[in-house]
This record gives sequence, C-alpha cells and structure tokens, in this order.
Amino acid sequence: MAPALQAACAAFARYQTLAEAAGVALRPAPAQPTSCCGRGCNGCVWEGFYDAATFWVEDAQAALNQA
Repeated sequence: MAPALQAACAAFARYQTLAEAAGVALRPAPAQPTSCCGRGCNGCVWEGFYDAATFWVEDAQAALNQA
C-alpha cells in the first residue's frame, strides 16, 4: 500500500473511532478508486480521492469539535 493511501486509511479509521466514542455520526469515507489506468494522467482519479480524503478529515474534525 502506498504511504499516502496508508495515511488516508489510518486517518479514516482514527476519526471513525473517535466519532463512535463521542456518539457523532460521520458521513462515509471516500471509496478508493478502481478505475486508475496507471499512466500518471493529469487529473488522475487518485488525485480526486486524496482531495476528497482531505475534505473528509476536515469535515470529521469539525463534527467532532462541535460535539
């Protein structure tokens, strides 16, 4: 697993655990892409995934801060 993907998955798990303990409902974490062709395209599906992952973490942090 690539380091960036490993970090994203770890963040998803960490915030889901924190949210569960706090009784806070989070929206589902973004799904990993399944359509990458591996050619390093500009605008690769993985770029979109990492952007969505960053937004998800920020959203999770905000939800937990409001709890």
